Amino acid sequence: MELVRRWWKGGDARLGAAELADAAGLAVLHADSFRRGWSEEEFARLLIDRNIIADVAMVGEALAGFVMSRCAVEEAEILSVAVAPGRRGRGIAGRLLAVHLGRLAAAGIERVFLEVDQDNAPGRRLYAAAGFREVGRRPGYYARPGGPPAVALVLRRDLA
Repeated sequence: MELVRRWWKGGDARLGAAELADAAGLAVLHADSFRRGWSEEEFARLLIDRNIIADVAMVGEALAGFVMSRCAVEEAEILSVAVAPGRRGRGIAGRLLAVHLGRLAAAGIERVFLEVDQDNAPGRRLYAAAGFREVGRRPGYYARPGGPPAVALVLRRDLA
């Protein structure tokens, strides 16, 4: 019996839980979004991990974005958020993050953490709008080709 993915409507996107079959598309989108993309195999391992909660946004049949977190007891860490380059600036990340935080809360998560490059203005705006606040800094955290490493801001949001 095939399980049917449950979708939420988010503007022009459908939002739903990521599945193992999404691993290849997630790897392509991650590689388009970050200096060092994760492989399809890495995504497959994450997607079968019972401590991982991941959500995708689809526009038509195309993967438009995703968010993935690792859960531990009542805390979660957002591992990655990405939106397809041609879909950025349309609110997909905000809607996707809202659904994801709702799923984390439903799973009993009380606090969510993440790191963001201090120079990533769109990411910082997204997280601030979602209620995250800075709780720490990690100097030299992100390598930059041809320049000094960037500072990671540690952000937190309480869900409970």
